[in-house]
Amino acid sequence: MTNYTYIGSELELFRHARNWKAYWSDLIKPFLGNEVLEVGAGTGSNTEILCQGSYKRWLCLEPDSVLASNLKLSIHNNLIPQCCDVKIGDLSDLNFEEQFDSIIYIDVIEHIEDDKLEATFAVNHLKVNGFLVILSPAHQWLFTNFDKAIGHYRRYDNQTLSSIIPNNLKCIKLRYIDSIGLAASLGNKFILKSKMPTKKQILLWDRVMVPLSQKVDPLINYSIGKSILGIWQKTY
Repeated sequence: MTNYTYIGSELELFRHARNWKAYWSDLIKPFLGNEVLEVGAGTGSNTEILCQGSYKRWLCLEPDSVLASNLKLSIHNNLIPQCCDVKIGDLSDLNFEEQFDSIIYIDVIEHIEDDKLEATFAVNHLKVNGFLVILSPAHQWLFTNFDKAIGHYRRYDNQTLSSIIPNNLKCIKLRYIDSIGLAASLGNKFILKSKMPTKKQILLWDRVMVPLSQKVDPLINYSIGKSILGIWQKTY
């Protein structure tokens, strides 16, 4: 493991996006299983939303030592369930024997320079029939100063995300979500050109646009959106 410090400052800001987290979490919860590896757990805000059932093990893997320490404190203070554990580092710091029913990357894979190698390493820790879950910002043409400011290497579309997935995984779902939020991203790229949204903007998006997206996305068959969600199952 190399020393790593997360350069983004948006994690606490997006903690307020409760509707958004509820939206995508409902889509992935059926695929989590009993033993979950959450890569890049950050502040634990996604863990709080997702880890609400009876899990045998939930490992929060976080390379930033400060964030990892805060995660441990959250578990100690019962803000995150006791079934959770924290490990400082990345996939190279796991024992090869450690296997999981699901491995999840929630707005994380775009921060990893060699994303294809990361996906290959991840599959080594995935049980047969287990699920790899990736949620990421969509569309490279939406890449902005905000992406640069928080350490994104890229955004994805169906083709580019599929291209990093190993051959022994079968695609279960690959869809765009938050069609209405796409308008907000376009506005930021071409009009506001902001490096960081304000709390007021986050709450407007979360309280107004996300609920609309939840209604519109299925009607347009998840064909457009500012985020992309992929779920793959390990076949052998």
